[in-house]
Amino acid sequence: MKTSRRHLELLAPAKNADFGIEAINHGADAVYIGGPAYGARAKAPNTVEDIARLIKHAHRFNAEVFVALNTIFHDNELEGAREIVYQLYDAGVDALIVQDMGLLEMDLPPIQLHASTQTDIRTVEKAKFLDQVGFSQIVLARELDLKTIQQIADATTCNLEFFVHGALCVAFSGQCFISHAHTGRSANRGECSQECRLPYRLEDSQGRVIGNDKHYLSMKDNDQSANLRALIGAGISSFKIEGRYKDLPYVKNATAHYRQLIDEILLDMPEYAKTSSGITTFSFTPQPEKTFNRSATDYFVNGRQDDIGAFDTPKFSGEEVGKVTKVAKDSFEVDSQIALHNGDGLCFFDVHKELVGMRINTVEGKRLTPNEMPEDMRRGMTLYRNRDQAFMRLLEKDSATRKIPVEMHFYETSDGFALSVTDSDGLNATALCQVEKQPAQQAEKAEASLRENLAKLGSTDFVVSAISFDLSQAWFVPASSINALRRDAIEQLTAVRIASYQRPEKRMPANPPAIYPEDTLSYLANVYNKKARAFYEKHGVKMIAAAYEANQELDEVPLMITKHCLRFSHGMCPKEAKGVIGVQGTVTAEPMTLINGNDRFTLKFDCKPCEMHVMGKIRKPILQMPPPQPLQFIPRVKS
Repeated sequence: MKTSRRHLELLAPAKNADFGIEAINHGADAVYIGGPAYGARAKAPNTVEDIARLIKHAHRFNAEVFVALNTIFHDNELEGAREIVYQLYDAGVDALIVQDMGLLEMDLPPIQLHASTQTDIRTVEKAKFLDQVGFSQIVLARELDLKTIQQIADATTCNLEFFVHGALCVAFSGQCFISHAHTGRSANRGECSQECRLPYRLEDSQGRVIGNDKHYLSMKDNDQSANLRALIGAGISSFKIEGRYKDLPYVKNATAHYRQLIDEILLDMPEYAKTSSGITTFSFTPQPEKTFNRSATDYFVNGRQDDIGAFDTPKFSGEEVGKVTKVAKDSFEVDSQIALHNGDGLCFFDVHKELVGMRINTVEGKRLTPNEMPEDMRRGMTLYRNRDQAFMRLLEKDSATRKIPVEMHFYETSDGFALSVTDSDGLNATALCQVEKQPAQQAEKAEASLRENLAKLGSTDFVVSAISFDLSQAWFVPASSINALRRDAIEQLTAVRIASYQRPEKRMPANPPAIYPEDTLSYLANVYNKKARAFYEKHGVKMIAAAYEANQELDEVPLMITKHCLRFSHGMCPKEAKGVIGVQGTVTAEPMTLINGNDRFTLKFDCKPCEMHVMGKIRKPILQMPPPQPLQFIPRVKS
């Protein structure tokens, strides 16, 4: 288990317990999963019993299980949240990922707390504060660059977690209120309606159309594969894969990909170590581009980049296959250098710029017959493959094995033999057997048989890395005796490993209490209950506005704050224009407008922090919605 930033953690998502078990099998050092309620992915709840099943599997490899309890709570929900925390603690959960500071003011069991990315950790001051109030790990904002990450690392002592793969929210996490304003479904309460993935028309301040039917708030997917060493150097120790709504092939593929990359780094950098046990082998070659993605960006890690948006489609288009050369009634031909297979999924952009998909029933050379012939198929269209059937079949099978290396030492005793087994964590077990010693007639054959039978660890969690002997001479030992000795030693070692597992300790807050960097909080602080208010008051905040979900912000306010800038992506950034002959002074940060149907959002640009604010108002029907009601308690799981 990790004890410092010198222990590198691969953290994988789990939609459910079975996905979490596969993530562990594919090399995850830890997984994060939603609990029965109050997770930021409301459609991915899990029972405490299922989470306990996942924990039992994870702890076999010293891997950890974190539960995302990262929504903000209404006062009516505080007692329900407290009850769930106790259930999760009793089940053996290693840590909670939380957003609501009200939890820190409640009577909770001594469970480790991690600050969710929803807490909007963008500054050194915010990170330092969270480090001082009792968080063991903080999830930094996806928008940070290496320099800022390094500054945060220098100012804090807790573990730093960073998203390295998967979907990107266009807004700073915890700073998006469009969904609540329009539907009453709050992103801060796990019910985001994803209006950022809709198509919009973009107009300038004079009403001129800059672009139409583009997904201007849709980002490409995150991929930090090339930046892992730089992130480690900057102080990141936990590498997080997004995807609690993603399917199992995605989880397997992404986890295996980053397991291999991190293992390569660990070989090159012996001063770092894994946080869990076991070596994982795969029956496939990980290829993250084969499972869901909107193409890749490393976002802002290396500074502001061009082309971070997935403006054409928020869907998975996949790899380019080639162009259509001939169209028949129920088939078509494609010029492609890629080997296609029956069952592949292909797609293309139709005349309306919408992504149209189909499954291929049969492949005969360049001639493809789909399950249903698309109406808009034309010669010259570019095709993409978003499902590689052959690759998916590999992932549908058992595709990884995780084993803990053990060294065996076989030696003789006064009345028989003993087998000592030591695993890669230094844990040891010894089994004894009484047997009459008989000299072996063929010494080499006897030793070979002994090695072969000792190494038969089958479906256990272990694999032999070395076998040594301490014998006065070559003995004949019956296979039944060797097998019984081996089984006994492995059963003992398994029991020792279970008994030796230690849940990470909860971190205590600084005393006297740390002072929050600001003395006034707006709705952006997401304070939704009396406990959260009490927390900030204890830490020196004097004026505290209610969360946006309290429906007290009736005027036009920023419904989304984002580092993504549509002026920049269209070559209209005032900062970029500085020093350009003939352009300097002519480009200003005038507002723009995004339009979808009857919805109009004014875009305001704050150039000093380099942010775009999407402005809007809460809809009147949302104001009539009743407050959240208390959760019905669930019986605690029996240990």
